Amino acid sequence: MGKIKFTKGELKRQRDALRQYERYLPTLQLKKQQLQIEVLRQVTICEEKRRDQAEKRAAVEVWAGLLADPGVTIRLRVKPFEVITGLRNIAGVDLPLFDHVEFNPSGYDLFTTPLWVDAAIEALRELVSIRKEINVLEEGIRILRHELRITTQRVNLFEKVKIPEAKEAIRRIKIYIGDQTANAVGRSKIAKRKIEEFVLQGATG
Repeated sequence: MGKIKFTKGELKRQRDALRQYERYLPTLQLKKQQLQIEVLRQVTICEEKRRDQAEKRAAVEVWAGLLADPGVTIRLRVKPFEVITGLRNIAGVDLPLFDHVEFNPSGYDLFTTPLWVDAAIEALRELVSIRKEINVLEEGIRILRHELRITTQRVNLFEKVKIPEAKEAIRRIKIYIGDQTANAVGRSKIAKRKIEEFVLQGATG
């Protein structure tokens, strides 16, 4: 706690600060709760996508040997051209939202290319898309956890430092002002009694 002034002005300032802290704290607590829920939700989705990715990879591995055919070149056709994302706001935080992946055009000679190539391109594009979606989810989780850490620090600051400090400052200032008031009343009574004694002595002198 910093140095406080034992004045009525300081008492008002501390009371105003306390009201502000107590008004803002529930908003921070709500934000913290929303972020915690969203982190859990995003982690769950990400885990589901990883399982989906593992299943799709296993399915691809069954026929992956066909890709060794020197007459088949599909690498460029499954290379992502652009990852399209949007934004969504959770508790005041902008998160990337996966939409889809744009791929290079898959033009090839239908007469000279094996029939399984279409299915292979589709399967590999799905695998690439899900990997990119996982990347976007992981970025969102990173952003959420960073914001959650900051929000938790602010909640702790208000709960454990700012509000207790303001309450303690108010308590000490009120005690000081109360003591000063009591002393002033005491001095006033003494002064009044002395004046009365003086007047009485003058009247009998």
